Amino acid sequence: MKQNQTIITYFIIKGISDVPQLQAPIFILVLLIFLIVLFGNMSLLLLVCLDSHLHTPMYFFLANLSIVDMTSSTVTLHKILLTFITGDNTVVYLACLVQSYMFGSLSGHGLFILTTMSYDRYVAICRPLNYNIIMSFRICLLLASFCWIFGFIQVVPYVWMLSMISCYSSIEVDHFCCDLAAFMDIACSDITILESLTIIQGMIIYIITPFFLTFISYIFIIKTILKIRSNIGRRKAFYTCSSHLTVIVLLYTTLILQYAIPTHLLGSKKRFSLFNTTIVPVLNPLIYSLKNKDVKTAFVRRIGKLRLLL
Repeated sequence: MKQNQTIITYFIIKGISDVPQLQAPIFILVLLIFLIVLFGNMSLLLLVCLDSHLHTPMYFFLANLSIVDMTSSTVTLHKILLTFITGDNTVVYLACLVQSYMFGSLSGHGLFILTTMSYDRYVAICRPLNYNIIMSFRICLLLASFCWIFGFIQVVPYVWMLSMISCYSSIEVDHFCCDLAAFMDIACSDITILESLTIIQGMIIYIITPFFLTFISYIFIIKTILKIRSNIGRRKAFYTCSSHLTVIVLLYTTLILQYAIPTHLLGSKKRFSLFNTTIVPVLNPLIYSLKNKDVKTAFVRRIGKLRLLL
């Protein structure tokens, strides 16, 4: 039974660490990561928009993923940086609800986009002759729109039920942002329904459905690759989906570990959440840039044209 029940109008976000000696290094590290996320994803987004050779379904979805990475990092990391600069680590109740909604929506959207990209790789490798018909611009636009709309809708029940919590045992949130799990840990009201919804919907929407669809796509991809007789052909086919596969493995490994950890170990969940918020958005543009010849070639073309203009 939780004591000292209080109706909350604002929260105190404890942040990444409360050790005074670590504040300056953490600020520098978070600022550096934030700038890398913005620069890396913005560069990749501009490259896709400006280079006509990258106007393909795969890079269209990759541009959407870059937008998600930049926005989700901004939603969470900006408060950490503001806290270090101003010293104010309080967040009003409504702002916390908005941040929780945006972070949940963008996290879901990132998973949906990666799932859509796995379908795009399936069509490219398993049905190459019909690729332009199946993955037409209209279909790509519909798929991307569905990811955005569903991403913003699926988190509404969580935030609505979170707003119905009448009191909390503390105003201190042991997290670096307004995370749903952190609020549930300090809630005084009955959150049985919210906990059940978190487990059921979280498993279905965030793990089982995207993972299952991605897994099925790669089963067909692997079967098709194995049927290719030449070693060069197999390597080329696998290379086209290696970047996406790397991102998928990285993201799902973190999500599974985060989900498998018991709720009371919030410190561990905070670290995994920080990894997803910072490191994954940093690695995404690097993985797609370093492992993709089209992106590297397009980058060289842009640099060459920029030199001519200068």
